Amino acid sequence: MSRPPLPPFTRETAAQKVRGAEDGWNSRDPVRVAQVYTEDSIWRNRSEFIQGRDEIVKFLTRKWEKEHEYRLIKQLWAFDNQFIAVKFQYEWHDDAGQWFRSYGNENWEFNAEGLMRRREASINDVMIKESERRFHWPAPGPRPADVPELAPVPR
Repeated sequence: MSRPPLPPFTRETAAQKVRGAEDGWNSRDPVRVAQVYTEDSIWRNRSEFIQGRDEIVKFLTRKWEKEHEYRLIKQLWAFDNQFIAVKFQYEWHDDAGQWFRSYGNENWEFNAEGLMRRREASINDVMIKESERRFHWPAPGPRPADVPELAPVPR
């Protein structure tokens, strides 16, 4: 199975790959998201280590059962050949209604068919008030074209 765009990436194709990943994660469909990873994909997500599509589906299912009204923006940071680095932010609330903005960076490695074989994510959560939310489009679903990428502000 091939998942274009394929490496080696250009700035344009790397940005397409990032936006495709963002749209997939914003669907909150674990099975759909897992299809862009190799069968034996290796992840580090925060302090959790995951291997393979089945574990990815289980992880994402747990994640989206906990992180309600999840909305994500990913942005290309850097790329080279089969590697892409991404910065991202997402907003969500827990069962008690406390909102969070999660800030993170990911390093991705792709195989020749354009499937991600490695994902390493470092993420920090910041409690926010509901009035501080920035991401308001209907969820689940992709970020609308009129919602800009991430602002260069620290919070």
